[in-house]
Formats: sequence, C-alpha cells, structure tokens
Amino acid sequence: MVGQPLPVPAPHVVSRSIASEAPSRMALLASFALYQLGWFAAVLLAAHSRPWLAAAALVPFLALHLAYCARPARELRLLALAALIGLAWDSAVMATGWQHYAGGQVLAALAPLWVVVLWAQFATLLRGPLRWLRGRPLLAALLGLVGGPLAWAGGARLGAVQLVPLMPALLLQAAGWAAITPCLIWLGARHDA
Repeated sequence: MVGQPLPVPAPHVVSRSIASEAPSRMALLASFALYQLGWFAAVLLAAHSRPWLAAAALVPFLALHLAYCARPARELRLLALAALIGLAWDSAVMATGWQHYAGGQVLAALAPLWVVVLWAQFATLLRGPLRWLRGRPLLAALLGLVGGPLAWAGGARLGAVQLVPLMPALLLQAAGWAAITPCLIWLGARHDA
C-alpha cells in the first residue's frame, strides 16, 4: 500500500539477527582448537625434517575453515593477505641472520612455505576468536607483543626454527608482532564490512 510506513522489527529481533552473525561460543572454541592443532602439526613436522609435509598438513585445516565461512572467497582473500604479510615479515627477520630454518624454503631469501601457511592459519582466528580485539589496537598490540615471541620460542624449543641469538631474535619478533597483530585485526574487520 502506498503511503504506509514499512514495518520496523522489534529491538529484540534486530539484536538476535546481529548476534546470529557473530560466531557461537562453541564455534570460537572449535576454531581456536583447530588452529592450535594445526600449529602443533606444522611445527612438529618441520622439526622432524618434513617441511613440505608441514605445509600440506595445514591445508585440511584451512579447507575446513573455508567450508564453514559464509563468504569463502572473501575469507580466502584475507588468509592470502595474512600469508603475504607473514612472508614479508619472516623473510625480513631471516635477513637479520637471527632466524634459521632446517629447510623447506623455495628461495633462500624467503621464509619457508610452512611458515607462510601458518600465517594463513593464524588469520582463521581474526574473524572468530580474536574478533573481540576489534577497536582495541593497544590490546591487539599487547597480544602480539607477548603471543608472537611465545609461539616462536615454542617453535624453537620443538626444533622447527633456530633463533640465534635468542633474546634479540625474540625481541625482534615481539616488536614485529606488536605492530602486525593490530593490522591483521583491522584487516579482519575490513573483510567483514
């Protein structure tokens, strides 16, 4: 009918529809658990001189993640951007001579493929478990400052990477992750828009 206002949904209906776009608590836990499982699989395979298998082991985790995305093409673009950022960062760290890998590098000057795919794996958390960091760049930087070097120290202890000298290498990773994590959180939010 002409001249009749369009019906406006009740506030509880609007809030329910917005809430349904956010992942459930169980989905967040599953996403984080799959990330951790993928991280351990890749790091342990790389530590046991199987870097190509380490990269391949992450593909099912990424495929499963993409299968449950509402917009897989957009999510794939986010994962690819994170992988490129990781490739640039870890290749730059390698250039310092403080970070060494046993193998798996396509080119000597570039970080190995398994590390690059791990960055894509990390990006699976951006629109789920790490979503709460949106609009909180200082908290995101703090998470990167602490979490980044902890992951690298864990990888070194498991034998997947060598950090020499240890403390300068970890401090460099801390600085890099403190800068990169807020950027990745921002990219995740942009890909939701």
